[in-house]
Amino acid sequence: MSLTTAAAGTAPVRTPAANPAAAPAANPAVAPAEARRHELAAFLRSRRERIAPEQVGLPPTGRRRTPGLRREEVAQLASVGVTWYTWLEQGRGIQVSTQVLDAVARALLLDPSERAHLFTLAGADDPAPVVECPTVTPAVRLVLDQMSPYPAGVVNTRYDVLAYNAQFTGIVGDLAALPFEDRNMMWLAFTPSRFREVLVDHESERDLMVARFRSAMADHSAEPAWKTLLGRLRKASPDFEAAWQRHDVQRPGNGLKRFHVPGVGVLRCNYTSFWLGPRQGSRMIAYTPRDEETRALMGRLPGQL
Repeated sequence: MSLTTAAAGTAPVRTPAANPAAAPAANPAVAPAEARRHELAAFLRSRRERIAPEQVGLPPTGRRRTPGLRREEVAQLASVGVTWYTWLEQGRGIQVSTQVLDAVARALLLDPSERAHLFTLAGADDPAPVVECPTVTPAVRLVLDQMSPYPAGVVNTRYDVLAYNAQFTGIVGDLAALPFEDRNMMWLAFTPSRFREVLVDHESERDLMVARFRSAMADHSAEPAWKTLLGRLRKASPDFEAAWQRHDVQRPGNGLKRFHVPGVGVLRCNYTSFWLGPRQGSRMIAYTPRDEETRALMGRLPGQL
């Protein structure tokens, strides 16, 4: 069985700043460090604004002009200077220690995914972008072939589809008929496509995808291919834009997905990621049956390469 490979388009675009008052003038060649600082600033603001004072043991102070905590309250909780925290939230180029980042994470009640995102944006975990190889080895191709009749494909952290078996197209549609830049799971989830039509729990599933995409983009925020995809999604889908503005982050994980495939029925699948390297970069995703009914129905999946 042959397999199809694809690479995403790389034309750069400019994306809107999260806070026009705090962002610099538009510049198509923003340095990676500067892009990270502005993303960090927007992320900190979004986390601060979601916390009510009583959640962190502060007394209510009547009506507030903005939701959530004030900057000085976060500084107090983290035991850092108000001016220093304000500069951090404004995206200024200041040095940040891991001890201070830890204190800010605790003050903002960050969960493990959000904490990891904070450290990545601050450059305190690993500021070097993850370099992913877009190729798929013969060994991986053989595994994909052997997965039949179960749908399986290879995607990178940007959700570009790099390779797939025939049953995978029974769920996501005829990828070979699409332009290279559209062979992306995020794009398929937020624009008219077979994948969006058959994904049963599409609202919650798409929110998870956006959170994972944002988390991964912390390592790639100034790269043209990532900026291109982000700009296209924000322009094409109000639903994506709304989810993007929430600044939720989530590390990749496994779970349950349901697909209602015309002419086949409802497939209840275990969604599993198999990482193809020592770091979380490209991965093979496989949809395996969660019950005997789904196992039988998968043999009826249409597919083409």
